[in-house]
Amino acid sequence: MTRMTALDTLVPGPLSLAGHRLGTPQQAGALTMVPIAGPALPGFAPPRTGLKLTRVAGYGQVELANRADSGVAIVPLHIGYIQDRAQNHALCRSAFLAAGQTVRFDDACCVQQSQGGYLSERDQWFFVLPLELRARALDLRGVTGYSKLWDDIAALNARHGLPRRGHLEQILSRKRAVLTQFQSRLEPQPGQLGALFFVSGRFAGLEIAPDPGYFAEMWTALVCFAYGVAAWHAEPAPPGPGAALCDGVRHDATPYGTTPYETTAYGAAGLAGLRAALERDRSARLTEIGGWLADLPTGPVELHEEERYLDLRLSTVTGPHLAGQIVTDGDRTVYASLFAR
Repeated sequence: MTRMTALDTLVPGPLSLAGHRLGTPQQAGALTMVPIAGPALPGFAPPRTGLKLTRVAGYGQVELANRADSGVAIVPLHIGYIQDRAQNHALCRSAFLAAGQTVRFDDACCVQQSQGGYLSERDQWFFVLPLELRARALDLRGVTGYSKLWDDIAALNARHGLPRRGHLEQILSRKRAVLTQFQSRLEPQPGQLGALFFVSGRFAGLEIAPDPGYFAEMWTALVCFAYGVAAWHAEPAPPGPGAALCDGVRHDATPYGTTPYETTAYGAAGLAGLRAALERDRSARLTEIGGWLADLPTGPVELHEEERYLDLRLSTVTGPHLAGQIVTDGDRTVYASLFAR
């Protein structure tokens, strides 16, 4: 594990990521993920086993409940639900839910332009809005209107060569087999409670959870949908010999621009030489990623407090290069979902 001071520069103001550290980068096609480990903070209900979408009260109105016996739930920013025989919705903001509490979100956005139906208990799974939609969705928090994201979804579909309609399931459901390949090729590490995501070498997002259990339940929604959609769109031209292409996702065994290690190249050094080369490669990758972060555009960042729960503060982050929401306890960062604009 390696500390990187640039991590702190992403979190605005005096807020601290002290104790958080970066792990070994992993890459699948255009998507790079750098694991983040740090101090786990107990007492938070995880998003999949703790939260439940209980009712679609009407178009643009959904109810979520914290079904956990104890612990406050931090509703993940831009969480959405795909539901059999129901209108699919996503939230524009995060929120706090106490144990046993149910909250109705009247500013949710419908992500399925036409399909009748309300909530059924069958086949419910959640996602996080794709990176390309997140800045717009954040701007629309507090704004009622179930169709408010349809034009942006239609434009996203068109950029992916799909019919220009406000149906996000054209990507999330019909391309799910492609997107879930990022999940199979990138692996969360023991103790991981966050990640840095890069698409084609450019910063895409920073995600921090209160503890590894929370992050593990967010993993698929983040790597496949929040960042996997942008990475799928950014996939390079078909690779040369030695790399396979499966339904649009490159399956190299090695990072871009490199060739596989060969034990014969190290002669008598053998396995020891191979290990040394691997360590040099990992070090170079961390240095490269440090350069990516250093190149991140900077500018004034504003913090606007949205909600409180005991000592916890939920705030919105906005700036020319960065947006998202964070949860803090004093000067300590508990949760963060920040993405590039």
